[in-house]
Formats: sequence, structure tokens, C-alpha cells
Amino acid sequence: MILDADIKQQLAQYLELMEGDVLLKVSAGSDKVSGDMLSLVDELATMSSRIKVEHAELERTPSFSVNRIGEDTGIVFAGIPLGHEFTSLVLALLQVSGRAPKVDEKVIEQVKKIDDKLHFESYISLSCQNCPEVVQALNVMSVLNPNITHTMIDGAVYKEEVESKNILAVPTVYLNGEPFTNGRKTIEEILAELGGGPDASEFEDKDPFDVLVVGGGPAGASAAIYAARKGIRTGIVAERFGGQILDTAAIENFISVNRTEGPKLAASLEEHVKEYNIDVMNLVRAKRLEKKDLIEIELENGAVLKSKSVIISTGARWRNIGVPGEAEFRNKGVAYCPHCDGPLFEGKDVAVIGGGNSGVEAAIDLAGIVNHVTVVEFGTELRADAVLQERLHSLPNVTVITNAQTKEITGTDSVNGITYMERDTGEEKHIELSGVFIQIGLVPNTDWLGDTVERNKFGEILVDKRGATNVPGVFAAGDCTDSPFKQIIISMGSGATASLGAFDYLVRN
Repeated sequence: MILDADIKQQLAQYLELMEGDVLLKVSAGSDKVSGDMLSLVDELATMSSRIKVEHAELERTPSFSVNRIGEDTGIVFAGIPLGHEFTSLVLALLQVSGRAPKVDEKVIEQVKKIDDKLHFESYISLSCQNCPEVVQALNVMSVLNPNITHTMIDGAVYKEEVESKNILAVPTVYLNGEPFTNGRKTIEEILAELGGGPDASEFEDKDPFDVLVVGGGPAGASAAIYAARKGIRTGIVAERFGGQILDTAAIENFISVNRTEGPKLAASLEEHVKEYNIDVMNLVRAKRLEKKDLIEIELENGAVLKSKSVIISTGARWRNIGVPGEAEFRNKGVAYCPHCDGPLFEGKDVAVIGGGNSGVEAAIDLAGIVNHVTVVEFGTELRADAVLQERLHSLPNVTVITNAQTKEITGTDSVNGITYMERDTGEEKHIELSGVFIQIGLVPNTDWLGDTVERNKFGEILVDKRGATNVPGVFAAGDCTDSPFKQIIISMGSGATASLGAFDYLVRN
């Protein structure tokens, strides 16, 4: 049995929602993965009379396709979609059976209008919390449009294929045999990369907002909800709704919720925001802020939005170390997410740059997968919590190097090592390895503001206790501000504070 009793009980409830028959075509060999795959599809077939199984020869073995009877939908799983991808399998079964996907009608129309033949291949790992969004988006596109097909490929099963294409980060998507995109993407973002992003004309007739929130992470969602509850005209501009938490695996300090995952929390935030009359403008990026009679926000697509008050909640991104090789080998051995990309380095040697909590947590996670981990810390000692350091030092395949400055990430087609300098002696040393995970903190997404809003030397927006900046009517919240602690729960609180501050400003002005 592949599925345990609890999962089977939950699955049985979902399979009752199937609206038509589905045929699973299975291409299996004599290997263990093929055997497990056959067990899985046989279990599925015994759980629902709507699921049929037949043996076939597909492009990859082991793999199986999910089809309507008499019609190939183009959805293929090359590998066993368990772990984070189990939901992708369940949704594929439901949607192929005829159950409508939960996608905006506008997006459905965009997908249906695609005339080109598009064959997507997504390379994933089952431990990657960012991969299912991409897999599910491409599956939905395949269900909606017969010109589109999609194969999910588990990199752990197809190691030779992954290595031949030098794929060192997941999810990585190929389109018609060529590299297309990587990283977490929604169906809207994929359509935008195909040339269907929001046009400036879509924003022409928008009336001025009372509160316009720039950024769709926890701070932005909180700010927008608090504003909308006041009954005032509220909008959100977001490059990607959910922000940085989309790249966060486990969240265990969000009070009242014992444990959750970033993508799950982001989905809940979006769902909550949509309960209110909030104009959500996703996949657009702010380019300029200017204070006139109203505050103007210019977007990168050329559109200009106007508002009586603005709340900036653009968050932060991973900080780069800024050494030669970092940009050149990004996704070719340079990585920032150990949960997503760690499995691609199974049995190899890697380094983690950074000795704070995130760096030490990354090293602990990677030690269970890779051959050896070297932690490189600039300071004279690790900065992580004592309990994490104790766990790290108990692992037999971890080396810690402190007082070391990373000078270069080396490689040809992909990473083959790092060069660092011992800060006390000035001596340079080189370590041969296959991957470098960079975990040295965050940098605020505030470059676009220029000199319009006062920032500190780290680029963080200076705010008072109400979230107000030095520009009247402009407020800020979350990780883009000078708040000393960058935590989800603190960002949400600061979003609410800034929103109440903005409302008070509107009332008084």
C-alpha cells in the first residue's frame, strides 16, 4: 500500500466529487518506482468506479497520464505525485473528470484563446512547497485547452535527464523543449510570461482610491482589509500576491496556528482579501511615487494610479552576497531555498553562506540529504540560536568555518566551488563543491522610491508609531520598514497600524 489510512479516508471524500470517468494510462517497467506507481494507480482504481487503468507506452517510463475517456488531455506525471504533489494529482483527477477548476473566468478565457501548440515540462522535487502551484497551473491550462500539454517530472526519479539539462533549481519549466521559466508561478504569471500580462489600458478608468496599498504580502493584506472595513475605496497593487511567504516552508510561530506553510497562508490571505470590496491588481509592479494634490503611483506598464493615501508594504527579498559567480550561477548551483532545491544535490557537497538562524536551519536540513555541508560565516562565531547550533554541531557531515569572507563562487557551466579568505590571516582558500545556498538575510524592496520617502542606510523606510513616513499621506508597513523584527505576525500588526493611521489622516485632512 502506498497511501496510509488517513490519506485514503480524505482521498475517498474527494473522489466522490468526480463528475465523469477518467482513464489512467500507465507506462511502467520492472524498477521499484514503476512498482510503486502501479500500486498507487491500482489503489486509486479500487477507491472509485470512475477511475479506469490501462497499460501504455508513454514518452517516459515510469509515468502515467490522466485522460478523459477517448481523449488525451495531455496531463502526465513522470514520477509518483506524492508529498507536496499529492494535491496536484487529486486536482488533476477532479478537473479531468469534468469538475471546473477554481480559476477566474477572465483567466479561463485567456487560456482558451491560445492557438499555439504548447508542450510544458516541469522539473520538480516532492519536497518543494513552491512546485505544486506551477504543476497545478500547467495542468489546468492542459485541461482547458487541447493545444496545451504538460508533463510533471520528478527530478529524483529522472536524475540523468535533470543532470543532462544542468537543472539545479526547482521548479524549472521547459516549453517546447527550451528553458521557459523557473521559480514559483501562478497561472496568471505564466500567462504574463507568454505575453498576456496586464496592459496599461486596463487601469485608465480607475477613480482615485482613498487608500492604495502597494504590496500584497501579510502587511499589505492586513492593511487592505482594515481599510476596506472602514467602507472606503481600497486597492492593492501587488507584483505577486502573498509576497515572500510564498517561498517560506514551515511556519511554526504564527500565534494560534500550530504549524502551517507559506503558500497555504498566502492563499488564506488572498481569500480573506477577496471577501471585501478591494480592487486587487496583481502582477503589476510600482515604479515611482509622487506627491501632488493626490499621491500618484506609476506602474512599470506605464499606468498611473491616484490615491488620497498610500501604504507601502513591498516587503523584502533575499540579500545577495555580491561576489563574482553569484549571478552567473543562479539556478545553476547557487540557490536560496534549501527545502526546494536541496534534493537536487543529493549525495553532493554543498556550502551554506550565513551563520544566523536561517543559515543554520538550512545546513541542518541539507545535512540529511547531501554528502557534506560547509557553513561559511563572516563573523567570528555563529549567530544562530543555541539550540540550533547544538543540533548543527551534533551532525557528522557538517563543517563550520567562521571569520571567513566569501570572495568568489567558481564554476564553468555550473558551480564547482567557492573561494573564501580567512579574515584573521588574509589567506585565500578554495573548497570544491556542487552547490551554494545563500542565507544572509533580507534587503527591503524600496529602490523604486528614490529620494521621495526617507529611508535609512539599509534602505528601510522610516516610520513613526502610526506607520507614517515623512511624506504626508504616505504610510509604510512590514519588512520594507525600519521595524527591528521581520516576522509575519509583526508585519500583519504593522499593516493594521498603518491602515488605521491612513484612515485617521483621511478624516483629519
